[in-house]
Amino acid sequence: MFKFLPAIDRYIFRLVIVPMMGVFVVAASLLILDKMLRLFDFVAVEGGPVGVVFKMLMALIPEYASLAIPLGLLLGILLAFRKLATSSELDVFRAVGLGYGRLLRVPYLITAILMALNVALVFFIQPVSRYYYEQMEYELRSGALGASIKVGEFTTLADRMALRIEASEDDGRRLMGIFARVANDKDQVLSISAKEGAFLATTDNPDTIILRLTDGTIVQDTGSKTPRVLTFTRHDLPIDLPAIEKFRARGDAEREYILPELLRIGWSEGEPEDKRDASQASFNFRLVEVVMMALMPLLAVALGIPPKRSTSALGVFLSIIMVVAYHKVNQYGEDIAALGRIDPILALWGPFFLFAALIVWMYWRVAHVPGGQAIGALETWFGKLTKRLGKLFRRRRHLQIDLSAAE
Repeated sequence: MFKFLPAIDRYIFRLVIVPMMGVFVVAASLLILDKMLRLFDFVAVEGGPVGVVFKMLMALIPEYASLAIPLGLLLGILLAFRKLATSSELDVFRAVGLGYGRLLRVPYLITAILMALNVALVFFIQPVSRYYYEQMEYELRSGALGASIKVGEFTTLADRMALRIEASEDDGRRLMGIFARVANDKDQVLSISAKEGAFLATTDNPDTIILRLTDGTIVQDTGSKTPRVLTFTRHDLPIDLPAIEKFRARGDAEREYILPELLRIGWSEGEPEDKRDASQASFNFRLVEVVMMALMPLLAVALGIPPKRSTSALGVFLSIIMVVAYHKVNQYGEDIAALGRIDPILALWGPFFLFAALIVWMYWRVAHVPGGQAIGALETWFGKLTKRLGKLFRRRRHLQIDLSAAE
C-alpha cells in the first residue's frame, strides 16, 4: 500500500500508527463509556426508550474525536521514538546521517492529514452534531420521543387526568393494574380501575391517543350522594397529548456555529458586542487547538527520548499533563474572552506562543545539543525519587519478613 515510500518511512509509519490508533480507541472509549452511564441514568429518569442513548452518543462522537485526535497523535509519535531510542535504533539512524528532521517526515505527513480532519470536525461537523444532541435531549425531556408512564407513580396527563399503573411489559405496550382519575368540564369525576390496558395511536388526530382498558370498573361521581358504578370488558379512554414546543433554532451557543457563521457574526458591526466577542473567542479557540497539532511531533520527540541507559517513562506522563493543562488554559481563555474582559487574540494566542516557544526549545535541546535533554533535571530527580521509594519498600518488606519469622 505504501510501497512508494522508502523502507525507513514505512517502518516509522508502522511504529507510529499502531499506538496512535490504540490511543484513539482507548481515549474515545473511556469518554463514551463515562457519558453512556450518565445518559442511561438520564433516559431512565425521563422514561425514554433505551435506543435514544446510542443516538445521543453518536452525536457526541465528533466532539470526543476532536479531543482524542491530538492526544493520539502525540502519544503515537512519542511511543514510536521512545521505542527507537530504547532499542538503540535511533543511534544507528543518526550515525548514518538521518537526523530528526528526516525521521519526522512521515509523522508530519500524518499530522497534516489529522489537522485537516480536525478542521472539518471542529468547524463544521461538531457544531451541527452538538445541536442534534441538544435537540434529542430536549425532545426526551418534553416527551417528543415517546412518553413512558412511570410504574408505581401517579402521572398527570392533560391536567385533567391522573394515571397510575402497577406493572408494565413489552416496553410499555402492555400495562397492568391500572387506576385513572378523570375530571370533565362539568366537574364530574370518573374513577377507573382496570386489569390491563394499552396505548393505541389514532389516525384522524395525531394529538390524541387511546388508552384501551380491559376488565375494569368505572365509578362516576356526579355530585349526588350515590355515585354510578359501571363494569366493562373493554373501554376506550381518549387522552389529549400535551402540546410540545418547537425546539430552538441552531445557534443558542457559539459552539453550534460553523466556520462561515462565526466569521460573519464575529466581525459584523451589526451584531451586539457581546455576541461578537463570544464568536471571536470561539473561532480563535478552535483555530488555536488545531494549529497546536503542528507542534505535537516536536513535543513527542522532546519527551519521548529518555536519557542514555534509562527506560524512564516520565516523558509519557509529562506529555499528557502538558497537553491537558494547555487545553484547560485555552478553555479559560475562551471564557474570559467571550465575556469581553480581554482580547481573544491575547487570551488564546498568547498562551499558544509561550507553549510553542517551550516546545521548540525542548526539541532543540534534544536534537541539536550533544547529550542534551529537555527534561534532564526532572529525569534526575525522578530517578532519585524512584530509587528512594524502592529502598523504602524493600526495607518494609524485610521488616515484615523478620517479624513473621520472629513469630
